[in-house]
Amino acid sequence: MEKLNELNVKLQGNGLFAHEMYVHVKSFQMKLSLFLRQAGNIRFGHFPLLKEANISGELAAKYKVQLDTLAIEFGRRFQDLKNLEPQFNMLSSPFTTEVYSASEDLQLELLDLQANNDLKEKFKSDLLPDFYKSLSDDLFPNLKNFAAKFLTLFGSTYICEQAFSCLNINKSKNRSLLTDTNLRDVVRISTSKLAPNLQKIVKNCEQLHKSH
Repeated sequence: MEKLNELNVKLQGNGLFAHEMYVHVKSFQMKLSLFLRQAGNIRFGHFPLLKEANISGELAAKYKVQLDTLAIEFGRRFQDLKNLEPQFNMLSSPFTTEVYSASEDLQLELLDLQANNDLKEKFKSDLLPDFYKSLSDDLFPNLKNFAAKFLTLFGSTYICEQAFSCLNINKSKNRSLLTDTNLRDVVRISTSKLAPNLQKIVKNCEQLHKSH
């Protein structure tokens, strides 16, 4: 359970994309394979409590069955993400991806991208969403659409749960007169990363209420 909790923490938070989450899941599955092999040899070095205990062969076999069941369940639940692994790799490493493995509508644009040294340097310094956003609409239309599709792929319920928490905080019994329209606006402001330009807003106001 401790290992699962560690994975759960890694999958939470803002700014995580589906391909980044899959890396954590894939890493955990590889760790499960390691745990399985070591359990077969009655070795539990990565489990502090079991490491200090005298584990019998019968008990080690029981733990091995539990680990094997967990590995099978992970493989089943994340099969859809595994099928998307080639696209995830191309998204995160467009300059080293094998062009022949890409779909035909992306191949020529990938070759243009990989031949451009300026874009290669920009890729090293920019965040992934910013890099794809900066690409020319005329030169890389299909590649930008591809990136937009996978960067907006719904990867976690964390953001939804965060939005509901924000809603519950604002829609309390002490604010019973808050309308649905006002609540919508409050939640939108609370969950947005955009910072308002207050000086510009004030400057454009036709009349200032100094008494307030």
